[in-house]
Amino acid sequence: MLARRSALTLSRRIAISNLPASRGFLNFFSRKKEQTTEPKETEAAPFSGQKSRLLTPLEEIKSLDDLLPPGAEPGTVPTDLEQSTGLERLEILGKMQGVDIFDMSPLDSSRKGTLDNPIMVKSFGDEQYAGCTGYPVDSHVVIWLTMSRERPIGRCPECGNVLKMEYIGPPDDPHDDGHHKYVEPKTFADYVRPEYR
Repeated sequence: MLARRSALTLSRRIAISNLPASRGFLNFFSRKKEQTTEPKETEAAPFSGQKSRLLTPLEEIKSLDDLLPPGAEPGTVPTDLEQSTGLERLEILGKMQGVDIFDMSPLDSSRKGTLDNPIMVKSFGDEQYAGCTGYPVDSHVVIWLTMSRERPIGRCPECGNVLKMEYIGPPDDPHDDGHHKYVEPKTFADYVRPEYR
């Protein structure tokens, strides 16, 4: 049995190694060296005094049409900057100019949020998830809290930390026609008398 397997493996290796190579690996590098690549004028650095067609300053972006890229030249593979659109392009342009568009910094964990002074969580969407690890930090496992525009305050059931969502997105959704509204399930907080809230 062992002799059959080793003979079969050896015959496969001999059959593969005897195939003529159509293009060698070293040929690729010699052809690559022969091609001369000159920098394109469209890829000029934005700080060289010339205006690049790929980089749009954040101050000049006024509408969604300003976030459409010029695209790559025919026969080339586009980069992220040449093919990204919308929010992805806004994020890339912001990072290239040193601006954190979506403010990915961690939440304030130097204090415990209270109902009078909650920890603020900024959100562009109607709903936001935030993880609480307790106060002091890492005093319990991560508990995920859900906050929405209708119910902006979330309270951790483990440590009592209070988070509040601050909605900073557009005032209304132009695509919302009202029939896809999410109905939040009732919680124990809905049954608390108003004088105890």
